Amino acid sequence: MEVSKKIIFIKDWILNYVEKMPKKAKSLVIGISGGIDSSVSSTLCAMTGLKTIVLTMPIKQINSQHNLSLKHQKWLKSKFKNVEPHIVELDDVFKSFENKLSPFANDHGFANSRARLRMTTLYQVAAANSGIVVGTGNKVEDFGVGFYTKYGDGGVDISPIADCTKTEIWEIGKELGIEEEIIKAQPTDGLWDDGRTDEGQLGLSYKDLEEAMENPNSLNRSKYESIRKLNLHKMDAIPVCKIPK
Repeated sequence: MEVSKKIIFIKDWILNYVEKMPKKAKSLVIGISGGIDSSVSSTLCAMTGLKTIVLTMPIKQINSQHNLSLKHQKWLKSKFKNVEPHIVELDDVFKSFENKLSPFANDHGFANSRARLRMTTLYQVAAANSGIVVGTGNKVEDFGVGFYTKYGDGGVDISPIADCTKTEIWEIGKELGIEEEIIKAQPTDGLWDDGRTDEGQLGLSYKDLEEAMENPNSLNRSKYESIRKLNLHKMDAIPVCKIPK
């Protein structure tokens, strides 16, 4: 499908979902990070004409990342009257959480807790605005290697771009006119003080991951499958103990 047609299809899909809800949502609530996935997702939401609440939620955020999210908020607001931007500073809340949980300190755990605090924030805002939370995960992350936080950025109501690869997201971003600085930025989950990139954590580029995901004979297939195996617990349904009758 042509990029322009994909954009219209996803925009219409969001609208159709809301239209078919038993109790129709009055707003779309989405968090942005300054990355391409959330920038594309928030723009597609804004294109629906529905009230779109766009939150940037810095937690010990690197300035360059935060500045990109602010830049995208400003760009969105200039193009869409239905966009309502907010900055929700979560540093103090997170510091309090870290202090209370200091006996159980764990760097990886605290990194994931940033994503979970943001998820909680999005749902609070959604509750106050009769809205739904819109996800920003792509196909490789959500269904390939499980590169997201369980009950964090994985905790959403709808996932409009989860059938698109990272390459497709970049193409859509260009078509939408997303800021070049955002398109060219190194993808990062924004959960670490050192600003580590997604590809650095995964050990493969998104291009290599996409190829390995589609090609069973890929030279990177074993690496891809090893990452996927570690994260299957996020993608599979929660195990339920079935008691014999």
